[in-house]
Parts: sequence; structure tokens; C-alpha cells
Amino acid sequence: MCSPSVYSSFLKHCKKSAPKRCASIIKRKKDSGYSTMAEHQKQEEKLWNALSISAYVFGTGLLLFTALVNSVSWFVQNFWNTPGRFWQNTWLKCYHHYEGDEWTIFLLGAALVPALAFWCFNALLLVADVTGKPTFITRYRIQLGKNDPVDTKKLRQAIYTALCNQFFVSFPMLVPMFYVMQWWGNSFSKELPSFPWFLVELSIFTLVEEILFYYSHRLVHHPVLYKYIHKKHHEWTAPIGVVSIYAHPLEHIISNMLPVMTGPMIMGSHIVSIAVWFSLALITTSISHCGYHLPFLPSPEFHDFHHLKFNQCYGVLGVLDYLHGTDTVFRQTKAYERHKVLLGLTPLSESIPDAPKKAE
Repeated sequence: MCSPSVYSSFLKHCKKSAPKRCASIIKRKKDSGYSTMAEHQKQEEKLWNALSISAYVFGTGLLLFTALVNSVSWFVQNFWNTPGRFWQNTWLKCYHHYEGDEWTIFLLGAALVPALAFWCFNALLLVADVTGKPTFITRYRIQLGKNDPVDTKKLRQAIYTALCNQFFVSFPMLVPMFYVMQWWGNSFSKELPSFPWFLVELSIFTLVEEILFYYSHRLVHHPVLYKYIHKKHHEWTAPIGVVSIYAHPLEHIISNMLPVMTGPMIMGSHIVSIAVWFSLALITTSISHCGYHLPFLPSPEFHDFHHLKFNQCYGVLGVLDYLHGTDTVFRQTKAYERHKVLLGLTPLSESIPDAPKKAE
């Protein structure tokens, strides 16, 4: 039992310390950010509302994205149904016309069709190169004052070399490719691949070409190989379309043919897919070398800069150049600013002109 005096002292101590404890509790609440329980509840409600809104927005966005993807897929499928049937019927007529002769069909698809696409496209460019007309084309020249008009002697040599590469290098290389495609067993199927699958193949072809072309191109720029092999291609510092296959035969095999052929051989693609891919590859490389930045066509500024400076821009897409840092100089130039699809009719050499040269 405590004595009355001790008990009285304890009560006095409690009365004195109680306000301090209350103040301490209030202080801790203030330090935690909540002065009252009501504010604490309000903060919890705000947090819950934010989470609810986020979940609603994310869920709605996901539903809209799914609906959009399904709608696009439906539209593409329906859009492709009619032309798809047309091409399927056309392919069957061609197949039966040649009585299923796979070798003849392969030569037509892998050799004749791409060659016609290449020379028809370049014929239009050659008219502008030789005559300087029509001005609608020549006003889009990248390197102003070059090939205006083109040196006819150099041009004849370029055409002769390009034809030799096609007949004596490209066409013979199609022979082993034919047997590879036969081994796959579906390259001459009576049923064409679906359009979505062709887009998948096209993406893979492009990726394979970018990798093989970039590294093989850098290889032939090695001083030992450049002097004897690649220097021939770089005789044209201001290239024209036909120069795209103006090269030493060994370079034509390593850098021009193999990067384009490998994708279809890996995928076991249909001969129609091969014909379209080879034609696209030849037209695209012609655009890259043509010397004109024409409206609505892919920009040739990247590869044209390579011919101008030699040690920049080795690839096709520019992805590996960016990763390896072989486009750093290009990115600091006006040519890089012009490296885009021209959507108007004003030449980019006029809207984004080169900086004036400093007077010496």
C-alpha cells in the first residue's frame, strides 16, 4: 500500500505531464502529415479515387486498343479478299500455263520480273540523267551541279558492268537457290501465302538484308579489299540509279546478292513472295543511288552521303550505323535534316539548303 503523501505526489506528476504527452501525440500526428483522423480518411479516399481512375483509364484504353486492332485486322482482311482472289487466280493461270514447270516459273519470278522492274525504273531516271529533262525530276538533284548531264562514257561502262553482273553473276547464283527452294517444298505451291504472312516475311527479309549488307559492306571498305574490290563502286561519288549494281563481281556476290537471297532461303518463301521482294530490293537500291530526292519516295540522302564521304552510312536502314556510331558525321549535316520522305513539291535542297561556304 502506498502512503497518502506518495499517492498525492503521483497525481500531481500525472497532471503536470499529461499536457506534454498530448502535445507530443499531436506533434507526431502533424509530423506524419495528418493533423486529424478526418484528414487521414480524406487522404485515403483521394488515393483510392486515384487508383480507381487509373484502373478505369487503363482498362478503357486496353479495350479500345483491342477493338482497334481487331477492326484493323478485319478491315485488312476484307480489303485483301477481292484482290487476294484476283492474284490467286492469276497465279493459278500462270502455274497451269507453264504446266507446273518449277524451273521456268522460278526463272520468271526470281530473274525476269525483278530485272524488268529494275531496268524499267532506271530507264526513266536515265532519260533525266542524259538529257537533263524533265525538269520535274532534275530539280530534285541532291548533289547540285553533278551529273548535269551525266558523263556518257562513264554511263556506258556502268550499264555494261550492270548487265554483266546480272547475266554472269546474279542468274547463275539462282541455280543453287532454286534447289534450296525445292528442298523446302512449298515455294511452288498452288496456294499463295496470305497477305499478313507476306508482311511478316518482308520484315524478316529486311532485317536479314540490313545485317548482312552492313557487315559485308564494312568488310569491303577494309583497305586491303577496298583497293581491289570496292573502289570500283565508289568511282561514282555522285551516283545514279544504275550504279546500284555497278560493282566488282565478288562484291556483287557478297554485298548485293547474298543479303537479298538469304531471307527467302531461310523462310522457304513462295516464288511470288521472292519475285516481289527481289523487285522491291532492286527498286529501293536504285532509289538510294539515283541522286534525286523525289517526292513521296524513300529518302536517298543516307546512301548518297556514303558515296560523298566514303566512311559514313554503311547500312540500308541506318539502325546498325547508329549502334556502331558510323553515322555521327552524317547527323551533323544538312543532309541528315533532309533525310525524310518529301511530302510536298518543293525540293528539300531549297527548303533546307546547305550552309554557305566560308570565304577563304
